[in-house]
Amino acid sequence: MSIRHGLLALLSRGPRYGYQLRVEFEASTGATWPLNIGQVYTTLSRLERDGLVAPGGADEQGRAVYTITEAGRTELERWFSTPVAQDDRPRDELAIKIAMAVAGGDVDVAEVILTQRMATMRALQEFTQAKRAATGGLAQRLVLDSLIFKAEAEQRWLDHCEAVSKEKKNA
Repeated sequence: MSIRHGLLALLSRGPRYGYQLRVEFEASTGATWPLNIGQVYTTLSRLERDGLVAPGGADEQGRAVYTITEAGRTELERWFSTPVAQDDRPRDELAIKIAMAVAGGDVDVAEVILTQRMATMRALQEFTQAKRAATGGLAQRLVLDSLIFKAEAEQRWLDHCEAVSKEKKNA
């Protein structure tokens, strides 16, 4: 997840201060990825260092506001027009865990899969409940849909892992 680009997208709508960016980021993503205020200011400092945002003075309450620069708008346009590549994502810890369990030989692979299946099912239920309760509009709904689809895909992959493990065990 690119907090950097998320903040640029929010700033493209007009000047904002740090806490406001945090609140709007969480509202846009359905609060599925809580954002630490320290992370917001650290990211703003890096964006300023890179010339993508500029301090825009203070609002009427004395809060420092930031504005997006032309370089920031160009970077945001580049981000929106570039697909996310699989290698841009961090390693899949679950795939590594199951691979290590299978390769280790002394780990109960079925138990590892069952533990993950139960956690994924809980997450799926939470995402579904959050979607039913959501009032944040289209952006929030799409984020929750994404999480639901990923959880469903993980369940299917766990089914596959379980079936292949049983075949291998019975062969």
